[in-house]
Amino acid sequence: MLLAALAPAAAAPAAEPGGPEGALHGFPVLLDPSGKKLADGDFTQSVQDGERLRVQLTYAFPDGRRIEETSEFRQKPELAQERWSWRETRGGAVLRRFQIDFAAGRATGEKREEAQVQSWSEKVEIEPGRTFAGFGFVLAIKNIRPRLLAGAHVELKTIAFTPKPRPVSVEVSHAGLDEMRMGGRAVRGDRFLIRPKIPRIAKLFIKVPDSYLWLVNPPPAGFLRMEGLLLEPDDPVVRIDLQGGGESGPAKPVAAK
Repeated sequence: MLLAALAPAAAAPAAEPGGPEGALHGFPVLLDPSGKKLADGDFTQSVQDGERLRVQLTYAFPDGRRIEETSEFRQKPELAQERWSWRETRGGAVLRRFQIDFAAGRATGEKREEAQVQSWSEKVEIEPGRTFAGFGFVLAIKNIRPRLLAGAHVELKTIAFTPKPRPVSVEVSHAGLDEMRMGGRAVRGDRFLIRPKIPRIAKLFIKVPDSYLWLVNPPPAGFLRMEGLLLEPDDPVVRIDLQGGGESGPAKPVAAK
């Protein structure tokens, strides 16, 4: 998810302390890249013990599938992800399940293919405050947004499921200001590029496209849109919009005022 050369500022802690996150409840929508709705979403964000943050995302598909993503974070002294889980079910049966325990440095996975179930449990390298998964990237990019807008390219890390879990570095950079149709109106957002730094030999076997994240412009810079793989390299590219209803149009570059 990123470029090769890092600005000197990238050596500083990636997730710098910022304003703490609070309680939120929203209803995002999952779409294909053309804007066709695939699933209705539900998003909740709550603060626990005064400083820990818990985020849960669920998507309900017409065919009975359900995806649940849960993340937990420490907000002080800097943002750091502590847990992440992602589960896909149909009719109560688990199709895929992946988890990361950031404190223990362990990632696990389970995947059902026809009558067989494959499972993995791997020790993985975690850098607190620099390693994120799922919605964690939204919070991390919100925290480093000023540096990115100033032209910095910042390296973060994640755990990719291929389906075996493995650490991957990504580079984040600001890619411009866009306008798009969403929820029956035109909205603007800063586009951030997330580029995976896949080793050359691994590129022969693993194809991972770039991902994009849009934060609302002008600030406060909340989540607006995301485009990228659903989860695994063989999954389709999807779009997640902050709100549904009306046309979900492509993002088009506009000049900053």
